[in-house]
Amino acid sequence: MGDCQSGGCGSQNPAKQQQEAELKNTLSKIKHKLIVMSGKGGVGKTSVSVNLAIALANKGFKVGIMDVDLHGPDVPRMLGLKGEVVASKDMPKLTPMSYSDNLKAISMECFMPNKDDAVIWRGPLKHSAINQFITDIDWGELDFLIVDSPPGTGDEPLSVIQTIPDAKSIIVTTPQEVALSDVRKSISFCKKVNMDILGMVENMSGYVCPHCGETAELFGTGGGETTSNQFNISFLGKIPFDPKIVKAGDSGKSYQDEFSDAPAAKAFGQVVEKVLTLLNA
Repeated sequence: MGDCQSGGCGSQNPAKQQQEAELKNTLSKIKHKLIVMSGKGGVGKTSVSVNLAIALANKGFKVGIMDVDLHGPDVPRMLGLKGEVVASKDMPKLTPMSYSDNLKAISMECFMPNKDDAVIWRGPLKHSAINQFITDIDWGELDFLIVDSPPGTGDEPLSVIQTIPDAKSIIVTTPQEVALSDVRKSISFCKKVNMDILGMVENMSGYVCPHCGETAELFGTGGGETTSNQFNISFLGKIPFDPKIVKAGDSGKSYQDEFSDAPAAKAFGQVVEKVLTLLNA
């Protein structure tokens, strides 16, 4: 009783208060927060996340990419980042890994001595890790934070929206109906948690033959745009399939720098222009 009268009951844990204050402070320095989602795996969501981040950084924006796919963290490998993030007694926060002057990244893999170890965590640990990816990392002033989320509508995207309430989503799909049926679940998820959908990207939208220039519709085409129109969502563009994107990701090189004249590289540029227009950035 005495504790209640003295304000003890209902008073928040000081450590939690400090963490929440740090979270707000960090987020206040980031202009735009975008979570890249997909309804199913295998649609190239991480490839889209990485290439959007690189394209924005190449335009001179300060960009951070946060890999919250805790069970399959591929962002560091696709960016060619080696080593680990190590804590220092002299630094109150951890420094994210640097891809370039304009692009920083953090991922669970940055903390793993053995990159092939499995992460076997339940929801509360995942939420704590995602929170710490923001509060314990020195992101500095950013124009964009790109969050690469695992496929589906599970713990990770839910934790992101709880931690970053003003995040907007970019939904990635491929043209075939099986992917579109899953992406509709992502749209439903965003509506239920009141997260704004910035737009949709149709990935692997046809294959442009490097010899004749003709486009072969490997997985169909136009399904993403049709779904966008159906749900009144902005359509950000189509990214054609290019095997060189896979090779660049495997080697940790920038596809857009290596193959700037390729149709897919130009398509990423157009998607970025649409994103900037929608955000008035």
